[in-house]
Amino acid sequence: MSEKSAPEHYSALVSMYKAAPVNAFYRPEMVVSEGKAEIEIEISEKHFHSAGAVHGSVYFKMLDDAAFFAANSLESEYFVLTTSFTTYLTRPVSSGKLKSVGKVVNSNRSQFIAESVVYDEQGREIGRGNGVFMRGKMRLVDALGYAGKTSLG
Repeated sequence: MSEKSAPEHYSALVSMYKAAPVNAFYRPEMVVSEGKAEIEIEISEKHFHSAGAVHGSVYFKMLDDAAFFAANSLESEYFVLTTSFTTYLTRPVSSGKLKSVGKVVNSNRSQFIAESVVYDEQGREIGRGNGVFMRGKMRLVDALGYAGKTSLG
């Protein structure tokens, strides 16, 4: 790790996640460790499509975010970028708390490959995904929330 210890880096990633404006809508909770991230979202009707179940965008967000932060846990200097992500929706859900778990399955100097699974409150798999992430050019210290930065721009 560069300036931060691993636990400080993971904590800063959680702060960065909470600071993202989009998360004011989803209100997720996240835990990050080495090569792994777990995210929980409490479902409500605001997450539904017109047939009364969770919209696929919620599945995608949870899967991509868990895989993304698993990858960024291994990169302490730069914000990583999702370059591709494949999502599989396997079961509809309309209540409870959802939990996604992402883990890095391969990494090299230029990219990370991570997988994630989202579960319903009973622990049943409801979706899965995998993605490729690369180091971006933006330093983490310049990202909202990572090093105490409180506004975009």
